[in-house]
Amino acid sequence: MKNPKTILIDRNPGRNSQTFGIARELGTDLDLIHEPSVGVVGNKGDSQCYIGVMHKVNVIHDALRDRVGTAPGQLRMRLVQPEFTVATSDGIRNGTKEMRYSLIGREVTNDALTEHLSASGLEGTIAVVACDKPPVGTLAAMLEHNRPAIIMSDGSIRPGVDSVTGETIDLITAYQLAGSEDEELKRRIAKEACPGFGSCGGMFTYNTMQTFIGVVGMEPLHMISPASQDICRTSEFPNQLIDYLVGLMSRNTRPRDIVTRDSLRNAIIVAMSVGGSTNVLLHAPELARAAGFKDFAKDIMSPEEFNYLSKHVIPVVVNARPFGAYSMVDIDSKGGVQVIVKELLDAGLLNGSTLTCTGETLAEQIERLAPPRPDGDVIFSVNKPFKETGGLRVLGGNLSPEFSAVLKLAGVEGGLENNIFHGKAKVFNGEQQLLKALDMKSERFENFDMIIVRYEGPFGAPGMPEMLDSTSRITALCRERNIVVGLMTDGRFSGGSVGLVIGHVGPEAAAGGPIGLIDNGDDIIVDLNKNELNCRQLADESIYKKRRENWDIVVNKNNGIHPSVGDIDSRLLNRMRCSAVSAVFGAGMHPNREVWVKDPRDVQISEFKPRNKFR
Repeated sequence: MKNPKTILIDRNPGRNSQTFGIARELGTDLDLIHEPSVGVVGNKGDSQCYIGVMHKVNVIHDALRDRVGTAPGQLRMRLVQPEFTVATSDGIRNGTKEMRYSLIGREVTNDALTEHLSASGLEGTIAVVACDKPPVGTLAAMLEHNRPAIIMSDGSIRPGVDSVTGETIDLITAYQLAGSEDEELKRRIAKEACPGFGSCGGMFTYNTMQTFIGVVGMEPLHMISPASQDICRTSEFPNQLIDYLVGLMSRNTRPRDIVTRDSLRNAIIVAMSVGGSTNVLLHAPELARAAGFKDFAKDIMSPEEFNYLSKHVIPVVVNARPFGAYSMVDIDSKGGVQVIVKELLDAGLLNGSTLTCTGETLAEQIERLAPPRPDGDVIFSVNKPFKETGGLRVLGGNLSPEFSAVLKLAGVEGGLENNIFHGKAKVFNGEQQLLKALDMKSERFENFDMIIVRYEGPFGAPGMPEMLDSTSRITALCRERNIVVGLMTDGRFSGGSVGLVIGHVGPEAAAGGPIGLIDNGDDIIVDLNKNELNCRQLADESIYKKRRENWDIVVNKNNGIHPSVGDIDSRLLNRMRCSAVSAVFGAGMHPNREVWVKDPRDVQISEFKPRNKFR
């Protein structure tokens, strides 16, 4: 192989003993044990998201085994048995204390796969990924390992159907019924919302990140949108993946050759255009870090540029759940994600010269796929979009001095008059307090309340749980009573959350951020004209100083940590508490809270500037 760092099995008889044994069990040529290694990996967990992964991994592994050998045209490589990472189900754990492990699952996946890739020295890797955090951890590990690799989405679950009304339903439908008193309805929807298997089907975090990974170049675009149960994932795609991987290895094209500043910018732009999950603002910095860029805001895209593009340049071009009507299977029926990418390329919004895992540039891959035009119902044109502005906005102001707060603008259902929300704070120290209030005293919430949920940040919770249970109940409450209630937190949200919900507020409360100084009744202003999130009372220096002093007294009496932070009952949670960095750096785990970057790379700024030819 061309890579001088390739790890080979030497001729030590002790090490050879197991290597020969593995080759015999896998049915491969014993003479290949001293060749570079190749293998398949997958994500596993305890939800429906992962049920289809093992079968696909085994099919790809079998196809790879058929291609490995010493005959002409075969791969002279050592085949490694499949390996799987583990993760927690978001859908099952939302609203519980165990949800703290969700984002941590991204870090666990990174660690586990890094151990496998590095110790096995894989020269070529195919990954089948599911849910939303494990794919990011998988790609991060691949970027750090930096040997030829390719990813395939396991695919989305197909939506359910309400057997009484005939309406299309999904996990979000079920969560929005949590506050209902109709037990028969809740049980029926719960049983019918998630038929079959696959990851969440709307433009939630999973499909946001699969689209991101495809556009960034590490997944063939046509492999993103088919459902998990689509036969193409086990009939056509396995050998295609192997062909692409062989090409990457023959050219020594590595993940860092593909994931560059320009490809990351392309992926962020597409995330805006699909009204993607707010979690992309946690995952993009983590992937940038793994690719060699320490500071996403400085190296890839500043908050100011992000907001300018979202407000003036990039529209939303899909009518997708949770803010629209359709799921990824509907997008697939209209030509797939490649339709969206072509539309954005043609409009001048994407740099088509970036390299992809197929060996083509992004523009060349799109030309070969030749997707159809947008249908105008599921997928819209840039010229006549579903929504005029991009789906995401980041906010600064005196409550978000890190400029980390993020709003899914595509999901806002009301409350922004002239792009401004003005409400009164209702403060909760932890999500469990809020859920108890929603269960027992939902009438206490009034029009234009801004709920504050704090001490749920990366090291406050610890783990920065998402709040689909809370936001779904608030959405249902607002629709039922025709009121507007916002929610602001230093935690995060599911990609399925809608409403005026603002996450990732930083610094988090546990770190002494201003969100920890808000009192009940304070005036909270969300100003999208200035992209600011402010508390009027905290703008008064004397009030701010007094509240800061009081907060410090409480913390000092409690050995340097606020008593409202979450309990720690495992080594993993303790690791998160001691090492989590802020949301602007991806909320990952790093020694001494110092962001670690393997082989930092110089920022190369191209001449390409995203422009919308229709504006």
